Amino acid sequence: MSLGYKKIVVKVGSNVITQANGLPDERRINHLVNQLVAIKTQGIEVILVSSGAVASGRSLIQIAEKQDAVTTRQLLAAIGQVKLINTYANFFAEHDIKCAQVLVTKEDFRDRAHYLNMKNCMQILLQHNVIPVVNENDVVSVTELMFTDNDELAGLIASMLNTDALIILSNVNGIYNGDPKIEGSKVIEEIEGSIANLASFISTGKSQFGRGGMVTKSTMAQKVAKLGITVHIANGTTDNVLTALLDENLIHTRFVPEKSKSGKKKWIAHSETNAKGIVKLNNGAKEVLTSGKATSLLPIGIIEIKSDFLKGDIIKIVDEDDNLIGLGIAEYGSDKARERIGQKKQKALVHYDYLYLS
Repeated sequence: MSLGYKKIVVKVGSNVITQANGLPDERRINHLVNQLVAIKTQGIEVILVSSGAVASGRSLIQIAEKQDAVTTRQLLAAIGQVKLINTYANFFAEHDIKCAQVLVTKEDFRDRAHYLNMKNCMQILLQHNVIPVVNENDVVSVTELMFTDNDELAGLIASMLNTDALIILSNVNGIYNGDPKIEGSKVIEEIEGSIANLASFISTGKSQFGRGGMVTKSTMAQKVAKLGITVHIANGTTDNVLTALLDENLIHTRFVPEKSKSGKKKWIAHSETNAKGIVKLNNGAKEVLTSGKATSLLPIGIIEIKSDFLKGDIIKIVDEDDNLIGLGIAEYGSDKARERIGQKKQKALVHYDYLYLS
């Protein structure tokens, strides 16, 4: 394997391991497990983020149509998660490899202590040659607490474990420069930096079984690449997709990584939903912060504290038009920050080390 990766997250979408009739595709799951084993044998650490619990549940129980969508999802996921993890466990066992079930919710990423606990758990599994199989805990995750989809979860895990790459397996060959169904549309093989107009030519049709379309995939991929992790989007229904990708023998989309960011910044980058306060900057301060030079957020550039926060909270930093500039950890609370608005020679509200610019 020539890309030189030491640790990767592989995310498998429900559309990859689900048949057209909505039931699990065990042949495909087995084929993916064989590839993951081949990769692990090369000395690469592998974390698997796998959807498919709902489809597995659908294969085990018939439910009345009158149930509401959330309850149905919880029922199918709760039953299906057992079958899904057993399917993986049995296929891995054929190669004498153990896997572990890791179910998480968005709440688990909300504070540094939870985050580090989860990180420690993953690391101890990897140290003991166990492959973590991660999925969202749909039993307790109801709408507002849910990840956008498992792509977002996979991005969080890749950032948390500081992996070299995140490989997202979907049912298309990558990001296209037009509608994939129209002749002449080609896969964009390399994407660098943030391409604002990417959404305009990504087909907005979501996959039949998944929650996240290509727009959410590409947005998340750009965010993770910005943190210094290479992101690949490839077609999981292609035979030997993972081994071909790592051998650089596959047409797919690769998001080029920027310089790697610190572990703390990786956590902050994914903490927007947990932000407590909002701080508004003037355009001059925005220019200084986004100039690429290492600078902290000083009170002199603040024009308004829009909502309260305490020392240590994650805060959103917005410009004069309320566009998000970045996120950071407050060095002191909003009361002190209000007193110091626009003043020179004051302590930074957010130190550069704890500042993530979006």
